[in-house]
Amino acid sequence: MKVALSWLKDYVDIDVSAEKLQEKLFSCGFEVEELIYLGSEINNCVVGQITKIEKHPDADKLSICQVDCGEKGKVQIVTAATNMKEWDKVPVALDNSTLHGGVKIKKCKMRGVDSQGMFCSGEEFGINDDYYEGAEINGLLILDKDTPLGVDIKTVIGLDDYVFDIGVTANRPDCQSVLGIAREVAAVLGKKLKYPSFDFKTENYKTDDKVKISVTAPDLCPRYIGHYVSDIKIEKSPMWMRRRLAVSGLRSINNIVDITNFVLLEMGQPMHAFDVANVEGNEIVVRRANDGEKIITLDEKEFTLTNNNLVICDAKKPVALAGIMGGLNSEIKSNTSAVLFECAKFARDSIRKTSRKLGQHSDSSSRYEKGIDAYTTNLASKRALHLIDELNCGKIACSNIDIMSEKDEQKVINAQISKINALLGIVVPVEKICSILESLEFGVKIDGDSISVSVPKYREDVDGYPDLAEEIIRMYGYDNITSTFIEKGRITNGGLNEEQKNENRLKNIMVSQNLNEIVTYSFISPKDYELLRLNEEIEKSIKVLNPIGEDLSLMRRTLSASMLNTIVRNLRRGNDEGRLFELAKVYTANEMPLVNLPQENSTLSLGLFGNDEDFFSMKAVIESIAFMFNINFEYERMQKPFLHPGKTASIKLGNKIVGYIGELAPDIAEELAIEKNVLLGELNFEEVLKVVKSGYKFEQLPKFPEVKRDLALVVDESLSCGEIVAVIKQSAKTISNVELFDVYRGEKLGTNKKSMAFSITFKPNEQAFTPENIDNYVNKILKNLKEKLNITLR
Repeated sequence: MKVALSWLKDYVDIDVSAEKLQEKLFSCGFEVEELIYLGSEINNCVVGQITKIEKHPDADKLSICQVDCGEKGKVQIVTAATNMKEWDKVPVALDNSTLHGGVKIKKCKMRGVDSQGMFCSGEEFGINDDYYEGAEINGLLILDKDTPLGVDIKTVIGLDDYVFDIGVTANRPDCQSVLGIAREVAAVLGKKLKYPSFDFKTENYKTDDKVKISVTAPDLCPRYIGHYVSDIKIEKSPMWMRRRLAVSGLRSINNIVDITNFVLLEMGQPMHAFDVANVEGNEIVVRRANDGEKIITLDEKEFTLTNNNLVICDAKKPVALAGIMGGLNSEIKSNTSAVLFECAKFARDSIRKTSRKLGQHSDSSSRYEKGIDAYTTNLASKRALHLIDELNCGKIACSNIDIMSEKDEQKVINAQISKINALLGIVVPVEKICSILESLEFGVKIDGDSISVSVPKYREDVDGYPDLAEEIIRMYGYDNITSTFIEKGRITNGGLNEEQKNENRLKNIMVSQNLNEIVTYSFISPKDYELLRLNEEIEKSIKVLNPIGEDLSLMRRTLSASMLNTIVRNLRRGNDEGRLFELAKVYTANEMPLVNLPQENSTLSLGLFGNDEDFFSMKAVIESIAFMFNINFEYERMQKPFLHPGKTASIKLGNKIVGYIGELAPDIAEELAIEKNVLLGELNFEEVLKVVKSGYKFEQLPKFPEVKRDLALVVDESLSCGEIVAVIKQSAKTISNVELFDVYRGEKLGTNKKSMAFSITFKPNEQAFTPENIDNYVNKILKNLKEKLNITLR
């Protein structure tokens, strides 16, 4: 938001430089994005008076002028201008001066005659008629007769001024105006704020005698004020108003439109003036638009509206897009004789949605989107009517129509000073708290440790004692805050917690197994579940209310879909082999529709693909995790709709299934045109961590050598390796390892039989093994295998 220093001085006695004020504003929470000096390009240009004009002896189109520049002395100027006469006062660019755009002026000879500078038009200073009357004339800028000689031209044409470009945050809508910034300037400088005038003379008639106003959407328009003004005189605005608008980046149009723009900038309240002659039925209705209803705005754009848009209508049609822009059919024209001034408070979310949906933005919509309070609405209406009276351009009705659906009550906050200080972490003196809040126009009452604060009606952002603490500290000074511990705080060495350490351990294990980490979205498509033959998971999944698209519309309950999509993408781009992993969350709802927050389980997803990868490749990765975390996994045959029915196993910790591994089902591989082996796996890492003990376990090296025995067993085809290994390990505590090293099938073994050869390692405890010890262990193993699994020695 741009605010001129000269405008701020209308309300506050500013006795510091613009640079110092910039620092002060920053200290109390306002970032001045840029401090602009309007006359930064103009240098060594003064007011001069032409005392004598002569024709150039060698050029018919040139004149030689003698110019009195006051304290700057007398100079001679050769010019081609024709709109000046003797004793006119004009801008003079002296030798070695600079004009708008960086143009340099130096003395020279023109057709043999010395010219010690140049006369200037408004164009040379980059100004228009809103800065100084006559600046747009095609010729010299003729100054007022009473302009002092020799003074810097910047002070005459309004360029000796600073403009603050202030970034107003969304939580301070009260500061999106010159008056709002002036309040802050007055407080930070310890000065008294001078309010503009709001009084005006009225005529003996009422607004409701002329127009009828109704609001049928009070939820979107909590307050609407209409005031009728007759006998309108459409004229050019006075120079002081035009210059204020110009400095703020607005062009003057006419006095009525300029008043609404002036109040917008000064008070932060958007306004609109309706030409009553174009308001059919002399009726204003604030309502939701009808679906398909159209409006053409002042910038001649046509929009098709929906029931979500708020419009201002007459008896038949929309005449304004509420909070954004007036309609072309109600604009002020040169023959306008009566107007209805509109001041309103609109719901900011409604204006924001309409503005974005239609792609229509304006100064009004930007303010409504941050929020307008009902108090300022009433104040701005009075300010506009005062300007009508001051400029003598209309006769004002003695009453308005004020429709208000909200209670006009002042907010009072009761708090404890000790609680405010505890939040700030320092002790701010009670006297300072009172003076700060009172300087910001809060009402303050102190009773011991209790403080009762009456909040100004324009400060809707202040709700509780934390907001009061913020107001106090930004004025008291953030530099006064000292570093202190929060309650029960303590010094720590920082670093990672146990969960983070275990996650890093897991990732290091994966990297050591030549796996690369991937990161995918937490959202998947219903089609992903359909591909995995998990259609029932679609209804169990949490649906995103406003998804980017259908492909990212569900919170995933499994990582396998994302992993499979990544593998397919790599294969189609020519990567024929790879090893991937992802450690991420899956989201499980306790009930649907969702009432409480879902469970978020940390899950490890694995994906191997290539001709050299198989089920045992995946199992080796899982076993590396078990080894590094010092746990034991067991495996059982299982069925998964998207995995090969004969090459899939569950991963168990004790009696609990914590994951699965398997090869991609052939029909899915065929559907995706995959010709390589694809293995998928998942592991519930949170369940794994429940049995993982922190730290490392060390065992003393055995004093005596280990002993190995190989057993070739005849087993049923249906038995799995895991079942056999479990029985073997249960047979003797001295068994440290069991490895399958051969599988054989043949006719001599019998129907549905196979041979499995295991290498069994025995680790001694306190004494060396004897052949008898080992034979006893082997006999016990064979006995258990026979009794429990009907397995015989080959």
